Amino acid sequence: MKFTKLTTLLASATLAVSGTIAFAADYTLTISSWAPPTHGINAKMWPKFVEMVEEATDGQVTAELKLGIAPPPAQMDLIMDGAADASIIFHGYQPGRFVTTKLIELPGYEGSAEDASVAYWRTYDQHLKAADEHRGVKVIALHTHGPAQLHSSVPVTTLDEVSGLKVRIPGGVGGDVGAALGATGIQVPAPKVYETLASKAADGVVMPLESRKGFKLTEVAQNVYEMPGGLYRGSFAFIMNEDTFADLPPELQTALEENVFGEPLSREIGKIWDEIDATGREATEAAEGNAINAATDADMEKFSAIAEDIRGKVIAEVDATGVDAQAAYDMIKSEMSSN
Repeated sequence: MKFTKLTTLLASATLAVSGTIAFAADYTLTISSWAPPTHGINAKMWPKFVEMVEEATDGQVTAELKLGIAPPPAQMDLIMDGAADASIIFHGYQPGRFVTTKLIELPGYEGSAEDASVAYWRTYDQHLKAADEHRGVKVIALHTHGPAQLHSSVPVTTLDEVSGLKVRIPGGVGGDVGAALGATGIQVPAPKVYETLASKAADGVVMPLESRKGFKLTEVAQNVYEMPGGLYRGSFAFIMNEDTFADLPPELQTALEENVFGEPLSREIGKIWDEIDATGREATEAAEGNAINAATDADMEKFSAIAEDIRGKVIAEVDATGVDAQAAYDMIKSEMSSN
């Protein structure tokens, strides 16, 4: 187990995540995060996690945030190996390892990141958990980012103009969408997006609007092509080392399970993503030389057909895992519309 005292964790690579409890905790979790220091993941989501954990345990459990321990694709193994207690993973960075997670990424859902994250957790609990794709770690929350849009250095005003562009696209459904649109896919982790665009190694990137500020896209990709509902939604999980959780006293385990882990934390993270997406839009509207180009009705109709084809392929992929993909997809849609 990696519980360490607060004084041990105050190294140069560690950022304190301020919570609500002022006195020393009995257990301090080590959080590994790969996003930039000022990104909403580190500036808002992990602090919310710590706040909820401290409140639920009366300050007996807290956490410290450490950056740069490992790149994004290595976070799952990092937690399994016990090098940190908790982390955030993006499922698309590990193609083939996660399949059922692609269901939440499908284009065409209507609703906020909060709605999607709550629907995601409920559907995971009822359907997707059976695939056991996160074996080796404890899943403590699931969430999506907001609708992903195309951010480019040159104006894109029609869907046809995407074809032939070199675009940074993550794995998962984002990769499926990029291929369907004829883009030349370039896969680099999110922290490398700015330099990839600045060096002209890519013409654009498909990410949510929060990236306008979180990854400084207003400087290197001044144009946004916006499709209502997005081109896809990215799938994330907050995960925890199983031994770390098992070594907590039973009463603290119960407090976390009942008040933090699962739907409560998923909802709060989704809510924060909605906030940072709004901030990204505001940053774009305020930045000189930046523009948001809305998709035309004709493009929306064309993309709807593309989305339907991708949906059919993903449902078949998920069915092959033994999960009833259609039932899970229907539940996501139902939960999002009722949330």
